[in-house]
Amino acid sequence: MFEAVEELVAEHADLEKKLADPSVHTDQANARKLNKRYAELTPIVTTYRSWKQTGDDIETAREFAADDPDFVAEVKELEKQREELTEKLRLLLVPRDPSDDKDVILEIKAGAGGDESALFAGDLLRMYLRYAERVGWKTEIIDATESELGGYKDVQVAVKARGQIEPGQGVWARLKYEGGVHRVQRVPATESQGRIHTSAAGVLVTPEAEEVDVEINPNDLRIDVYRSSGPGGQSVNTTDSAVRITHLPTGVVASCQNEKSQLQNKEQAMRILRSRLLAAAQEEAEREAADARRSQVRTVDRSEKIRTYNYPENRISDHRVGFKAYNLDQVLDGDLDAVIQACVDADSAAKLAAA
Repeated sequence: MFEAVEELVAEHADLEKKLADPSVHTDQANARKLNKRYAELTPIVTTYRSWKQTGDDIETAREFAADDPDFVAEVKELEKQREELTEKLRLLLVPRDPSDDKDVILEIKAGAGGDESALFAGDLLRMYLRYAERVGWKTEIIDATESELGGYKDVQVAVKARGQIEPGQGVWARLKYEGGVHRVQRVPATESQGRIHTSAAGVLVTPEAEEVDVEINPNDLRIDVYRSSGPGGQSVNTTDSAVRITHLPTGVVASCQNEKSQLQNKEQAMRILRSRLLAAAQEEAEREAADARRSQVRTVDRSEKIRTYNYPENRISDHRVGFKAYNLDQVLDGDLDAVIQACVDADSAAKLAAA
């Protein structure tokens, strides 16, 4: 059934030899690449060996069972283990997203609903910050435009993993399913009649690109500087420190005004621009291959929702996978694992079916 895995076993053994050679580690970039691939293959190889060993054990137990009925129960137990290992190995062989280990830039935009939508965008920001804290990721707010009532019209956050990343546990691997329109149903703080309102906020998640991932010709950039807007403060509303960068060939725009200096804002805007260009390039390549990743809604239209947060019922519903739970208060406090895992499982099932 898994004959092709033998090639991966051979590759794993070859990597093990290379990593044992001290000279390999003089090139740190290459060593990291080899270590990453070795870590990806190790669970596959370990599970495959257990699968093969269980097959041999079943044959042996059947031979004994022919003479001793006491071994019949052992055969059944081993067959059950074999089925579980078969399914585990199938899941491990699902094609992986090459960006799964990347960090991300997460953007939340207020949409339909005015001030209430901006407040909800603030609630989503807190949810993601708390989730990152729970799983041990680092977060950095790159740029933000606050609303008058304390929410956010637009906020961009860099989310980074710490230390060694387990396969499938990278920031992009978990957060890529968050992209889309998030709808909230609740009584707004501004509602005097106690009526339930519906509003929405959009979430966009892109893998953060390194400079080596995206080549940007400086001649393709138009850089505009302007005066920062927002609450007053040192260098805000007083100097032309805000920066807007436009990538002319694609029309992709990134801006930043949160930092005190024009140079700092330019660096942050370039981070956002690189990530957006990488995401655009990946989407184009995947469209051509007819294998586009799960789409992310870029317009904040309530009719294109991926998830609903219903406060009166304390209910959260993910409309893509049929997930529903009545622990909204816990989810908004960062307990997102069950919601995300439902999306991961559905994605894996779809990939298995396609394979």
